[in-house]
Amino acid sequence: MARTLEQVLADGIRDIQDYPQAGVVFKDITPLLADHLGFAQVVEALAAAGTDDDGRPVVDKVVGIEARGFILAAPVALALGAGFVPVRKKGKLPAATYEESYALEYGEATIEVHQDAFAPGDRVLVIDDVLATGGTVEACLKLIRRSGAEVVGTAVLLELSFLPWRERLSAERITSLLSV
Repeated sequence: MARTLEQVLADGIRDIQDYPQAGVVFKDITPLLADHLGFAQVVEALAAAGTDDDGRPVVDKVVGIEARGFILAAPVALALGAGFVPVRKKGKLPAATYEESYALEYGEATIEVHQDAFAPGDRVLVIDDVLATGGTVEACLKLIRRSGAEVVGTAVLLELSFLPWRERLSAERITSLLSV
């Protein structure tokens, strides 16, 4: 019997208490990734954020944010017939990059994208695993727009609804498969 997307997500995402530090509940997606049919269903659901009302792809590129975003975004790009673009932590890309820094709870982080990753006017879908405070996604969207591309939307596997990302990204089109 076919499972609903909600069942797939419930079965495929487990909580790991006190990881990576005490008081944190880590959302482990490895069971989902190991479930071929469930993973395929999730890829299809994420890819829908890059289609029009008739199901036709409307994106030229799909961005994956390091690191688990890569795992989800690459098959979404294939499903949409689009190119895949990695957005990485500073110092991990070999060619000339644009970079964007953003605040973390303690300190700052920087992400980068190759300067030639997008053609002017490329339509881009951003994929990531978890949307928490929105800082990483916001920085990623700035990189894409600085490159001359258009952000079509952002799709995430799950959102942490108890964190204030909605305020930061209120003007953006966000699709979340699961809210916790």
